[in-house]
Amino acid sequence: MSERVEPYIPASKTLPELTVGVVILGCLLSVILAGANAYLGMFAGLTVSASVPAAVISMGIFRLIGRGNILQNNLVQTAAASGEGLAAGVIFTLPALVLLGVWARFSYVETLLIAGFGGILGVLFTIPLRRALIIDQPLQFPEGVATAEVLKVGAEGGGGVGVLVGTAIVGAVGKLGVTGLKLWAETVRFAGWLTGGAKTAAATKAGAPFYVGLNASPALLSVGYIVGFNVAAVIFAGAAVNRWIGVPLFSLLGDPASVILDPDKHTTLADAMTGLNALDCADLIHRAVTRYLGVGGMLVGGVWSLFKLRKSLLGGVTAGLEAYKKRRAGNSEAVLRTEHDMPMNIILILVAVSVIPLFFIFNHFVDSIGISAVMAIVMVIAGFLFSAVASYMAGLVGSSNNPVSGITISTILVAALLLLGLGLKSPAGPVAAILIGGVVCCAAAIGGDNLQDLKCGQLVGATPWKQQVMQILGVVVAAFAMGPVLNLLNDAYHIGSPGLSAPQANLMGTVAKGVFAGGLPWLFIGIGAAIAAVVIAIDAGLEAKKASFRIPVMAFAVGVYLPFDLNVPILLGGVIAHFVNRALDKRGASAERRQEVERMGLLAAAGFITGEALMGIGLAVPVAVKHSENAVALFSGKYSDLWVPSLVFVAIVMALLYRLAFWQPRAAPK
Repeated sequence: MSERVEPYIPASKTLPELTVGVVILGCLLSVILAGANAYLGMFAGLTVSASVPAAVISMGIFRLIGRGNILQNNLVQTAAASGEGLAAGVIFTLPALVLLGVWARFSYVETLLIAGFGGILGVLFTIPLRRALIIDQPLQFPEGVATAEVLKVGAEGGGGVGVLVGTAIVGAVGKLGVTGLKLWAETVRFAGWLTGGAKTAAATKAGAPFYVGLNASPALLSVGYIVGFNVAAVIFAGAAVNRWIGVPLFSLLGDPASVILDPDKHTTLADAMTGLNALDCADLIHRAVTRYLGVGGMLVGGVWSLFKLRKSLLGGVTAGLEAYKKRRAGNSEAVLRTEHDMPMNIILILVAVSVIPLFFIFNHFVDSIGISAVMAIVMVIAGFLFSAVASYMAGLVGSSNNPVSGITISTILVAALLLLGLGLKSPAGPVAAILIGGVVCCAAAIGGDNLQDLKCGQLVGATPWKQQVMQILGVVVAAFAMGPVLNLLNDAYHIGSPGLSAPQANLMGTVAKGVFAGGLPWLFIGIGAAIAAVVIAIDAGLEAKKASFRIPVMAFAVGVYLPFDLNVPILLGGVIAHFVNRALDKRGASAERRQEVERMGLLAAAGFITGEALMGIGLAVPVAVKHSENAVALFSGKYSDLWVPSLVFVAIVMALLYRLAFWQPRAAPK
């Protein structure tokens, strides 16, 4: 059980919160950030978390007009984050329908309904999870913590403002130098052949590629600092198992010719590997084969995590029903303002209402009431399951690093196998699986983002039901905009072209076709599931011994799935947190001093995340206008491979994280 957190604004105090200005600004930012992330995700394969940037924008606008408070700013960022999360859910799946030739253009009504009701389900599924994951579980929710610190500093002024602004500038400069100006490498990567001695893969048994890499991201370092050394080390262990064991073993013992990359063109992994150097070969094996170790691990880990959370989840539902009964009986004061969720009866009604239009969409594509009913049932079960899993993982590594695509792959795999068992075949089978995956992906993406926002709300003292209303509003307005935005992008750049490759959607289409046509690495999915079972057993032994170091299976599975480059800075951030705690122990620091150091460290980390996120969204504008990664690059980007400045920059950020944690700023003037 986690310790009870005292909110910044106590439950006994009431401030203006859900106002007309908040609704207008929140909805506007939701649409803008959803559109920006839709393009960025299909172009670069990633999205940028909107919580911290939206909080900063909201504070600036409300301060400019001379009004607003911390709870209003929190609601604005809540709605904006919903738009960004919905964009991720949509672009990871629905473009696959264009790539498969099902749609020539995005159907406005169907896109609206899939995105809108999928996102609403994600909000509704997170409401009972709030108590289970935020109150009953000691999860960090790093971006939620960072956003709360930004909001509190904005409300207070003085104190840690200098640290927050200073680290935000460093984070922004780092993002500008890497992604915008391209003056140094975003990742430092080295690879070679463990055996064979070849420079390139000329045959299927060229040797075993060995790889090390580091993403020079201040935000990832900060995520590692916030989650702490234990979780960061477990995440890295998962990455090491994949890249340092799984990839070399497959190269030596596996059969690349048996891995089908494109069922239509009959392209195999062996064909794609020919002529590649060790680095590209390792990347390709990870994407096509060993990443599925993480998929199997997340399937088993997700089910296990939900099993362990069963009492908390049931308690969340029960508490919601009890609160509803108390309000019906006129005893609403018995429920604290900061614990007041949306009524459970409303949640259940909205879930039922959301399923009905999705059922008719499914029936439109498969033309079978029975199969459509099964699809709807699978969608609801998978939606709740994977919203919970995504929310749990967001608590570990944050929303930006949440492997929603891995969750969606798991959904599509399970759904496609079930549909195949019901006799559905191509071409309807892959389409049906992607439709289920689209709804679940929207729900899971929203689930991860919204738990971050609800964590932030817990820390600042927000009213949960008002946040949940803003989450739904953010989803709805973004859903209305998604169809036109996607058609605009498709008409201008053509989805699937080198300029708008939609990598995740391509992957989802390949997985869906692969189930019906064959060629998926089922062995590695099974091995990943078996490894997760072993990790669960080891962690159970550590729990029985009351060991201080634990091995949460979902953290391990996330590390296996995510690219190695992303896991290394998370580990380094965790190492810095470890050294900070060790220094406090050596100095015999008091509880008050430890609290000061914790706050300053969180402020520094929040600043790095804020600066990088704001600059990331800002750089999406010239990239979209010029449709080029080199839109603002200097010297035509010829220095973008320099790795020494990357290492220097990482070292500077690590030093700042350590030193600023012990910073003692002057108190703000009274």
